[in-house]
Amino acid sequence: MCEGERPFLQPRDWVAGLSLLILCQLAGEVLVLAARLMLPSLLFPGPILGLLLLLVVLKVLGERAQAVVGVGNALLGILTLLFVPSAVGIMQQGELIRDWGLPLLLAVVVSTVMTLLVTVGAFIGTERLLARKRS
Repeated sequence: MCEGERPFLQPRDWVAGLSLLILCQLAGEVLVLAARLMLPSLLFPGPILGLLLLLVVLKVLGERAQAVVGVGNALLGILTLLFVPSAVGIMQQGELIRDWGLPLLLAVVVSTVMTLLVTVGAFIGTERLLARKRS
């Protein structure tokens, strides 16, 4: 098989790959919910833990993970379909967006700029602290 060429997946491969993806997300959700019973203030998202679990599983499986890779590539290929419902919602709420669009746009732009400034500031501050420790 050439580099970049996608392997042909059998139906059982699709089921196995998709099942592994869903099971990892489910395991992440369950583990976070169980941890919240002991630590109610825990704010770690379950899907992120599931993604980390998937990373471990993929590392363990190695080359045998082709089914998961194939399903992941296929899901990424149709990712734009997930945005269609939001686009329809925007079209249905046209009047509301017309009335509140400018304040919403302003809030998004201002919050994005503030986030970038805080992130850059935190990076520069951390870099200065590390530079002082190194010298």
